Amino acid sequence: MIIFTDLDGTLLNHWDYSYRNALPALKRIRSMRIPLVMCTSKTRREVELIQRTMGLAEPFIVENGGGIFFPSSYRGFRIEESMGVRGAKCIPLGIPYGRIRAFMKRAGARYSIRGFGDMTEDEVAELTGLPSESAASAMVREFTEPFIIDDEEQLPDLEKAAYAAGIKITRGGRFYHLIGRGNDKGEAVKHVTAIFERNRKTSTVIVGLGDSRNDLPMLEQVDIPILIPHPDGRYEKVNLPGLIHAPFPGSRGWNDALMTVLDRYEKAHSSACKFTELHRFEKRSSAWDRRLFAKRQKHAPAIDSNPSRA
Repeated sequence: MIIFTDLDGTLLNHWDYSYRNALPALKRIRSMRIPLVMCTSKTRREVELIQRTMGLAEPFIVENGGGIFFPSSYRGFRIEESMGVRGAKCIPLGIPYGRIRAFMKRAGARYSIRGFGDMTEDEVAELTGLPSESAASAMVREFTEPFIIDDEEQLPDLEKAAYAAGIKITRGGRFYHLIGRGNDKGEAVKHVTAIFERNRKTSTVIVGLGDSRNDLPMLEQVDIPILIPHPDGRYEKVNLPGLIHAPFPGSRGWNDALMTVLDRYEKAHSSACKFTELHRFEKRSSAWDRRLFAKRQKHAPAIDSNPSRA
């Protein structure tokens, strides 16, 4: 199993950035040695700080799929397509930040938009609710630019101008983002999954958790998509097979939904039934078919229960 998760509004509460309510699931994931891959609009510097705080050393995806980072000696993996960057292996998927800033400068006055590169540290702190040190880390960008716009009716014209420059616009929990036209969270998830499966020489169950529109490409690529509600209880309009709706916003909903999935995963291990088969079956079967399938489980091939391969 591999778990991909958004951060703001998903693993981290939208209102205070706390993950306290997710600690039970985080502890269980760590004990099962399941990779937890953060997939976020945040920067590399921000994610590195969050991982240190949580005691994690896992791969992560930054700036809405702009870049993938693996710890240098991660599980002995060979990642030929990567480049070395300060103790990590980086796979850049997005366009350089300088190119996006050049577009911002051309479009800024015409469309009344302001990006992080146009703001002071105090302004970013006020808009995000982050302390100054964290706001400074959010401004060290490599692939994308979060921005605000005064008149959202200008968005269609801005999207056309961005598209002509090889850039697209996506929306997160707090900001719009300018990103390279060819990258998103879904492409990055596919790339990371391929690296795991190539090195493990086996396929694996993929779980994804998100709350916003920019998480949809990620959720489309996983076997078990989990949608976290917004703080007001509203869900994004997402229609995916087998979609799980977490019962609460933020870290509490993240914890509850994942604990349920992990229960099913461990039960599938103990009953010698491949979890992927069980999940796909449950999405399309009637209650009678499930009973029939249960009789066949004892003939299913055993899966590798070595936690080092989780």
